[in-house]
Amino acid sequence: MDIKSKVIDSEGFQRIISRISHEILEKNKGTKNLILMGMRTRGEFLARRIQQKIEEIEQIELPLAILDVTLYRDDFRTRLKQPEVSFSNITLDITEKDIILIDDVLYTGRTVRSAMNAIMDLGRPGTIQFVVLVDRGHKELPIKADYVGKNIPTSLREEIKVKMQEVDGEDAIYLVELKEEKEK
Repeated sequence: MDIKSKVIDSEGFQRIISRISHEILEKNKGTKNLILMGMRTRGEFLARRIQQKIEEIEQIELPLAILDVTLYRDDFRTRLKQPEVSFSNITLDITEKDIILIDDVLYTGRTVRSAMNAIMDLGRPGTIQFVVLVDRGHKELPIKADYVGKNIPTSLREEIKVKMQEVDGEDAIYLVELKEEKEK
């Protein structure tokens, strides 16, 4: 895997979080009825940052839940060799709440579909809105984010690597080129 470019640096990362937080507040006319729900792993940390920003702006506490969709994925048994399964920590009543589902990268849409299935198993929310840091294209399902940090079109030989301070020691978004596998 070769880094082609650093698309977003730390300052750009913070601007995206600030902008998305304001957009959520504007679209929902405040925080009434909202629950933020971050998808493990980087979506969780992104959700915590959005939560902190909204709390800073509105001076309120906003509920946050963490969602693990590993067992809901349609490639659980076929593609994932040894999936690391953890549990969602959702103890909130989500009935008729407006869920703000948060993830780092939107690619095929399959992970988001899995998340929606998991949410529906927890209850019946009023709405589900989707936040993504990067939309890289190549969707296989009719899923579109309500809030997008940055659209970064990629080829099938490219990937987006989101680095977050909490996991990787830096805040950045990289465009990387996948190396071709050598023929055996």
